[in-house]
Amino acid sequence: MSQTFLADRQERRQNGKTKRNQVPFESHAQWEPAKDRPDPIKLLQEKDAGRLKFLLPIKYGRMVSSPFSFFRGSAALMASDLANTPVSGIEAILCGDAHLSNFGIFASPERSLIFDINDFDECYPGPWEWDLKRLVASVVVAGMDNRFKDKDNRKLAKVAVHTYRKAMNEFSQMPTLEVWYYHVNARKLLDFFEKHTKEGAKVADKAIKKARLTQNEQTLKKLTNVVDGKRQFIYNPPLMVPLKKINKQKKYREEIKITEEGIREAWNEYLKSLPLERQMLLSRFKIVDGALRVVGVGSVGTRCSVLLLESGLKTDAIILQQKEAGHSALEPYLRQRNYASQAQRVVIGQRLMQATNDIFLGWSRSSVSFRQYYWRQLKDMKASINVKLLDPQGLATYIVACSFCLAHAHARTGDASGISGYMGKGYEFDDALTEFALKYADQNLRDYQALKDAADSGRIETKIEDK
Repeated sequence: MSQTFLADRQERRQNGKTKRNQVPFESHAQWEPAKDRPDPIKLLQEKDAGRLKFLLPIKYGRMVSSPFSFFRGSAALMASDLANTPVSGIEAILCGDAHLSNFGIFASPERSLIFDINDFDECYPGPWEWDLKRLVASVVVAGMDNRFKDKDNRKLAKVAVHTYRKAMNEFSQMPTLEVWYYHVNARKLLDFFEKHTKEGAKVADKAIKKARLTQNEQTLKKLTNVVDGKRQFIYNPPLMVPLKKINKQKKYREEIKITEEGIREAWNEYLKSLPLERQMLLSRFKIVDGALRVVGVGSVGTRCSVLLLESGLKTDAIILQQKEAGHSALEPYLRQRNYASQAQRVVIGQRLMQATNDIFLGWSRSSVSFRQYYWRQLKDMKASINVKLLDPQGLATYIVACSFCLAHAHARTGDASGISGYMGKGYEFDDALTEFALKYADQNLRDYQALKDAADSGRIETKIEDK
């Protein structure tokens, strides 16, 4: 993932500006599905290969609930579409799934609250435009879900692109270390909301308070209980299935056996991926329980487990999550890179793109199943802003924060001067990507309808969960 920028900033900015002649702004406005565009349902099912089949109805049940939920679960479909769109040739490390719900609030190692990108399963080096186009398209899809007027959705899309462009210009002129250390803390986020929208500020404040309350003790109360003096995970199938519990459902038995063996084999390898001081910290804990867990929308069906670790006290415990890492949705359409594992790809991508990281972020590979996993602490001081609760002004404010953070991630991992030089100081680029986003949101509606039709016909099995 290493990049070297030998030319000075002005030269790189001019290089970006020159690329406009090769890839004019108006070319980004275009969207038409390719004549050989794959069947969206078939492509989504291909991404399911190797997943736990008995969980897939939950995935599709979540995706069919709304066009925005469908968008969240269809990163592979949009990656296939983006592969046919023009790019400037300037690259950064991409989130790969930069939609509005993949930004959130979490704690820094110093226990202060930060707002940033929080999902990196699909991260991969590639054209920065792909991340931005996915973000701006998600803005329009979210606006449609919230039943905003068309003119409001257009304005919101422009806010997203405009903010990214202005932020990238700002980062391109900052000292390198200042860019690297820059972050958006929760106080700054809330101040911004309070300045622009009272109702939106209430939503943001609620999320920030939730993050402060969702500390380790609260997570333990929610996901575990104490039986005969021993703390263990709750039994809530299929969303939470403890490994030690005698199973009443045959479909879990082999998977639990593999997971138990995999955890034992993977633990030491995971520790090796951490700095020595983190290894020493975890040496004070031992694994006392584990459980299979269902997470996300597009991730449902991947193998995910949580581990309960205790020191000498029942109240001194932490929960770690290990989640299976597959190939990035972007990988088939980009230059192949050499990674030791897909889990390492996710972790390194997160460490590069995020302003600050979970201290337990690491990776391992099971010598039993040969599957790759990345690890992190579960739910500790984490929360998200519910975009469904925001009015147009509130969503506009949230979009500014998301676009700013995406620009920061690309500035950390790519050529900020080149990207800024390409976009320029006028509004033409903003207009072009707005047009793309409006067209792609309509495409998303058509694909969403295709999934609903597939569910109605029985081609796709769905399970609708209780609210």
